[in-house]
Amino acid sequence: MKMGSMPIAVIMQRRAVQHRWADEAWEAVGIVPDRGDLPRLQVLSESPERDYYLVSGLELELYTDENEGYFENCMAPESKVFVMWRMEEGRAMPVRASVSYVEGTRMFDNGESADGVAMPAEIHAWVADYLRANYDPKPRKGRQHG
Repeated sequence: MKMGSMPIAVIMQRRAVQHRWADEAWEAVGIVPDRGDLPRLQVLSESPERDYYLVSGLELELYTDENEGYFENCMAPESKVFVMWRMEEGRAMPVRASVSYVEGTRMFDNGESADGVAMPAEIHAWVADYLRANYDPKPRKGRQHG
């Protein structure tokens, strides 16, 4: 069951590389909350070596069946927003984002193009508030020694 959502925008980066099989590398490098006034695609800077652009229209969604993954991510030394992206018209475009560690792992395991981006404090606080209201971690059981 969906319990909450937050609109976000993703900062994407293209950088030129000197590699035998590729001329450029793409990566999600930042997340910002979207207050509703952002265009779908906004170029932030362009150069032959590196481009940055902002893509809006994504939502972080919280579901009760992903609570363990949210908790693991919030408790991690460096919490992440996991961003899956696909190439569209010569540009890497984010198609999905999650704050669940489990869902992020699934993105990587499925061979998708995905990045873990540092979670902004505002989003971390939002997820932590959600967890305080909706999650009761189960105590972990240690090994049983006979």
